Amino acid sequence: MAKLVRLSRYLLGGIAILLCVPAGALAHEKEFAKFNYCPSKTEGVAHCLYSVTNSGEILLGKKKTKIEAPVTLQGGYSKENSETHISTFTAASGAETLVKTKENVEGGLLGLVPPEHSPPLVVLLSKYFFENEITGVKATLELAKPASEIEVSNYNLLLGSGLALRLPVKVHLENPFLGSSCYIGSSSSPIIWNLTTGVTSPSSPNTPIEGKPGFPETKEEFRIAQINENTLVENNWSAPSASGCGGILSFLVDPVLDLMLGSTTAGHNTAILNNTIDTATATAVNNH
Repeated sequence: MAKLVRLSRYLLGGIAILLCVPAGALAHEKEFAKFNYCPSKTEGVAHCLYSVTNSGEILLGKKKTKIEAPVTLQGGYSKENSETHISTFTAASGAETLVKTKENVEGGLLGLVPPEHSPPLVVLLSKYFFENEITGVKATLELAKPASEIEVSNYNLLLGSGLALRLPVKVHLENPFLGSSCYIGSSSSPIIWNLTTGVTSPSSPNTPIEGKPGFPETKEEFRIAQINENTLVENNWSAPSASGCGGILSFLVDPVLDLMLGSTTAGHNTAILNNTIDTATATAVNNH
């Protein structure tokens, strides 16, 4: 445990070896370019975060969305609380904190997905007919609350137990029929993901799943800590009913979409995020 604590503090604090760039440089270079939008000079920000979810899946009721386009979470966070090991978050400066990335919803609007192990031709035809520009559905994960309500814990992430990332989100569904204002979740009724690298304790019918802390390494002469093959999981979250779907016909479309999704109460949803995480101290970023 003592070694784990030391490793956590190392990843949080980094090693303050400073490197100055030539005068007039407009942005960070090389590996430090990931932190171009970190609010490193904001009071209370001690560390910078750049996390990319490279793959994974989100199961919302009966609807599955595979993460195929990388999703980025970036910003800064405070020193950890000595008792809870939780750090507060600060929004990215000059860019989105949670970058809006559209993902393809399997089966599109009709939800028709070929059986597992179907021939490749069947899969291709299914995508052609049910996931095209008309029948296809795009899902975008967005922040539902200010970035200040995000919580992170490098300690718990490395420990493989407890809260590693608390993320308040909503899901934006887009399709010519659904319109541009169709959401699952909102600022007043967000989806709350309490993500862990440990083992979950979900409500039935879901069963426990396990995340993975990943493998830490250092870059830029120990000034950047990178965690590879990290997996954050959460399968005990709930989601509110759909809203704003179908434009002026939302009073008809919302219930139909809810019926298609099935139950979205706790125990029926899953989030699995496979990530690469980069952190550095605000001091190292400011002096690069």
